[in-house]
Amino acid sequence: MAKAFISYSHRDEKALERLHTHLAIMRRDGLISAWYDREILAGDDLDQKIAQALSESEVFLALASPDFLASSYCYEQEMALAIERHAEGSLRVVPIILEPCDWKSTPLAKLKALPKDGKPISTWTNENVAYLDVVTELRRILSDQQPTSADKIRGAAPSDPKRETRRYRIKKEFDEIDRDEFRHRSFSIIREFFRGSAEELNQVTDAIRARFESINDLAFSCTVLNKANNRDAHMTVRADTEHFGEDISYSFSRRAAPNTANGFVRVEASDYELYLKLDEFNRRASKESLSAEQVADALWREFTSQAGIDHE
Repeated sequence: MAKAFISYSHRDEKALERLHTHLAIMRRDGLISAWYDREILAGDDLDQKIAQALSESEVFLALASPDFLASSYCYEQEMALAIERHAEGSLRVVPIILEPCDWKSTPLAKLKALPKDGKPISTWTNENVAYLDVVTELRRILSDQQPTSADKIRGAAPSDPKRETRRYRIKKEFDEIDRDEFRHRSFSIIREFFRGSAEELNQVTDAIRARFESINDLAFSCTVLNKANNRDAHMTVRADTEHFGEDISYSFSRRAAPNTANGFVRVEASDYELYLKLDEFNRRASKESLSAEQVADALWREFTSQAGIDHE
């Protein structure tokens, strides 16, 4: 589990709360533990606790905003030390741009910022989609990150440049419960992606209407109407049926029955991990190993394309 230090201005507490909410699945998956100054108890030495938390962290999340850049403590102390450790290779600094601000004139400009293209979260039509983009990239970063415990096993400090960085993987047998829990987590990610994307689409233009419908905890339906070309699209995604075993099914119809499907999201396993594959009738199954976020994006693109809608 990676330890993340969140640096933010107290005027951005609402944004901090939203980020904390969106990190919930990653915390449950054991990928991240997030520390911020609310962990400090009354009577604790403020500077000492912050310095200790920062020294123990592997990721530094800088919630950039005008207030963050104006904060002497956030910018001149926390971020300055984090950038120094980033240069040493002992900490990864990730800028998360909350609001339009002059962050490109700071040391953060040299780093890849989130969400996509450093577009401030406050400028997205649906901020949940922006936070999902942040979480998706963080999940990818932390999945690829070398665990610091491996360096301890080799008896070397994580920042020792003489040591080759290795990524260890352990073979595992995945039982029925592992696969079912993975399928449920994946479905939850796909569902929230569609819910947020439908809300965002409703903000684009009056010519497009989108509606997300929850059928039950493991099934949902989505509809898009494009008045500009008089086209519509429907999709139902289900993980609540025994007809298709451990797969997630999808149909191009509204509230499709559990025993119907146009394609599947299949749960597959290597010797080391569980992953997803897309399979559609009349088309060969994709050989690509996908995450739940990648599947959600692929299904959304195929769904909206039927209504004559595309996006970058």
